[in-house]
Amino acid sequence: MKKLIVTADDFGLTEKVNQGIIEAHCRGIVSSTSLMANGGAFEHAVARAREAPRLGIGAHLNLTQGPTVTPATLVRSLVHRNGEMRIGPIGLGKKIATGEVRLGEVELELRAQIERILGAGIELTHLDGHKHIQLLPGVFDIVLTLAAEYGIKGIRCAVEPSNAFAVLRHARLNGKGGLKQYGLGRALSLFALRSRGKAARAGLFTPRYFLGIAETGFLDISELSRILNNLPEGVSELMSHPGYVDEALARTPTRLLEQRQRELEALTDPTVKDLIARNNIQLISYRELSEAS
Repeated sequence: MKKLIVTADDFGLTEKVNQGIIEAHCRGIVSSTSLMANGGAFEHAVARAREAPRLGIGAHLNLTQGPTVTPATLVRSLVHRNGEMRIGPIGLGKKIATGEVRLGEVELELRAQIERILGAGIELTHLDGHKHIQLLPGVFDIVLTLAAEYGIKGIRCAVEPSNAFAVLRHARLNGKGGLKQYGLGRALSLFALRSRGKAARAGLFTPRYFLGIAETGFLDISELSRILNNLPEGVSELMSHPGYVDEALARTPTRLLEQRQRELEALTDPTVKDLIARNNIQLISYRELSEAS
């Protein structure tokens, strides 16, 4: 049977992103979201989550942008001069490898993020990472330890399917940007393939298939329809970024602005639910993943 988790990342980033995610759940096909403990609209997200009790909520672990949840003086290797995190995932991986970023401080911060979400009364269904930082060597082992400690059963391991036709399609439809996203998906899949065995041995569940990295910034109704019509048997996860653009979003270091509203329109399009039914797809969240695997 085809089962699909549709996850909206960046819950808690801004109030308008929160609004878009809740609408994509209530009016569309989003079944899961990932909450940023250090997001500027964290409290607003927690309040909106109470309106959607069936929405699965994970922790969107963040080491690349914004303020730390831990006092910055305790995690100095993670923060810039202004006391906030500001580094890309590649740079973060390099600094971890050279010891410039201390793994003890990584654990301290990720633990604080999880505890802030749990302390707000949210039951966490899974762990994933902003810009997929949960897959970085060293970080993944910490995430596994924290999942076991807090009884969290799901984790995102982003292994995207690959074939030559996909490369050509992304190049034709989305140009260099599409090729860049496709390449990122392939690189992350290599990290994820190495990590899946560790996750399984730790008793954690992860979807067999993952979609959405190559489509980040390009997910419209046409692309979403193609994904649903070609969904494989088993459990898949589709990553999405619905939302509305406002001044708060424009001030954040994200390239996804108007694209979020296009994704919201696709995820709530009336024809999409018809495609879900026509293709015999069951929408689930990470909450049901252990039963579905």
